[in-house]
Amino acid sequence: MSGKTDVSRKPSLPKWRLVLSVFLPFAAGYYLAYLFRTINAAISPALASDFGLDAAETGLLASIYFLVFGLTQIPIGVLLDRLGPRRVQGVLLVIAAGGATLFGTASSFPELLVARAMIGLGVAGSLMAGLKAIVTWFPRERVALANGWMIMLGSLGAVTATAPTDWLLSYIGWRSLFEILTIGTVTVGGLIYIVVPERVTDSQIATSARKQLTLWSIYSDPRFLRVAPLSAACIGSAWALQSLWASAWLTDVEGFDRQSRVTQMFLMAVSLSLGALLLGAMADRLRKLNIRTEALLAGVGALFIVAELALVLRIHLPSLLPWSIVSIAGAATVLSFAAIADYFPRELAARANSALNLLHFGWAFTIQYGIGLVVGQWPSPDGHYPVVAYQAAFGLNLALQAAALVWFAMPWIRTFGGNAFREPPGSLAGSVGSSIDGRILEACAGGDW
Repeated sequence: MSGKTDVSRKPSLPKWRLVLSVFLPFAAGYYLAYLFRTINAAISPALASDFGLDAAETGLLASIYFLVFGLTQIPIGVLLDRLGPRRVQGVLLVIAAGGATLFGTASSFPELLVARAMIGLGVAGSLMAGLKAIVTWFPRERVALANGWMIMLGSLGAVTATAPTDWLLSYIGWRSLFEILTIGTVTVGGLIYIVVPERVTDSQIATSARKQLTLWSIYSDPRFLRVAPLSAACIGSAWALQSLWASAWLTDVEGFDRQSRVTQMFLMAVSLSLGALLLGAMADRLRKLNIRTEALLAGVGALFIVAELALVLRIHLPSLLPWSIVSIAGAATVLSFAAIADYFPRELAARANSALNLLHFGWAFTIQYGIGLVVGQWPSPDGHYPVVAYQAAFGLNLALQAAALVWFAMPWIRTFGGNAFREPPGSLAGSVGSSIDGRILEACAGGDW
C-alpha cells in the first residue's frame, strides 16, 4: 500500500496486511534504535584504543545518545500526534544515517560525540512511532501484547550488537561496520515512508484533545507520578548497564576474557528479547483477570533490585542469572507504556508515551555517565578498575531504585494490600482506560504544546 493511502478510523485492513505494512516496518526501525543503543559495549574497547578514551569519556560518548534521545522525546511526540508516525519516522532515520556516516569517518573525540548525538536524534522516535501505530491500529486490550512483540523484535538489535557484531568487527573493523549501518538505516527509513499507511482520525476529537491536554497535565497526573519514577529508575538503569557497564563489569570484576564476555552479552540480549514477549503475554493475561499492569511492573522492579543487590554484594551465583534479570528489566517498557495507554486519550498517546520516555532516557544518561564518573575516582594502572569502584557506583544506583519502588508501593502499603493493583469488578483495564479518556479531556486545562 502506498504511504499516502488514507483509511478510515475503523479497522479496514486484514491482519496479515497490518502486520506487514504497519507492525514490521516500525519493528525494523526499533531494531536499529536498539542496535545503535547497545553497540557501544562492543566497540568501546576499539574506540578507547584508537582515541585514548578514559572511563568518563567512554561513559559520556555512550550516554550522549540517551541525552539527545531524551531531550527530543516531547517534540517528537507532538509531531507523531500531528503528522503521524510514517512521515516523522521516515525523516528521522535519514538523520540517523547521517550520524552513522559521520561516526564511521570520525577522526577525533568531538566528532564522535556529534555523530553519536545525531544517531540519538535520528532514532529517537523509533519506539514512540511504533507504539503510536499500535495504539492507532490495534484494540486497546491487545496493546500490551502488541507492545511485547514490538519490543521483542526490536530488542533483537541488542542481540546483534553482541556476538554477530564482534564477529564482524574482527573482519571489517568498526568503521566499515558503520558503513553497513548507514545503508541499513536508509533502507528502513525508505521502507517506512513508502509502505506504511496513514489513518484518518476524528479531527474534532483530536483538535479538542490537543487544546485541553498539556505537558503539565501529563506530568501532574497522580497516576503518572506514581508509575514514572519506578519506570524511569528501573528501565533507564537497565539500559545504561546493558549498553555499556555490563561489559566493563564482566571484564574488570568477573575477569572474563573477550570470548566469554561476548558470549554472556549475547545471552543477556536474548534474555531481553524473550523477556519482552513474556512480559507482554503476562500483562495481557493479568488484564483478563482484572489485575493492573502496574502490579507486574512493580514485581519486575523488585526483582531487578534483588539481582543488582546480588551483584553488589558479590553473592556466589552464576553471573548470567542476575545479569539476565537486569536485561529483562530493560524490556519493562512493555508494561509502563501499556499502563500509560490507559491513562490518556488515544489521540495523544504519542505525547504521553514521550513524556514517560523522556524520563527513561534522562535517567539512562544520568546513570551511564554517573557510573563512569564514580568508577573513574579509582585508579586503573593496568587499564582495569577495582571491584570496589563498581560496587560503589552500582550501590548508589540501587538505592535510588529502591526509593522509587517504595514511592510506587505507598498506596498499596497504606491499604495493606487491598485493591491497589486490581481493576474495578467486571471491568478490564481497557474499558477503564476508555472511560478515563473522557474524564481527562474534561479535567485537563491549558494550551497546546
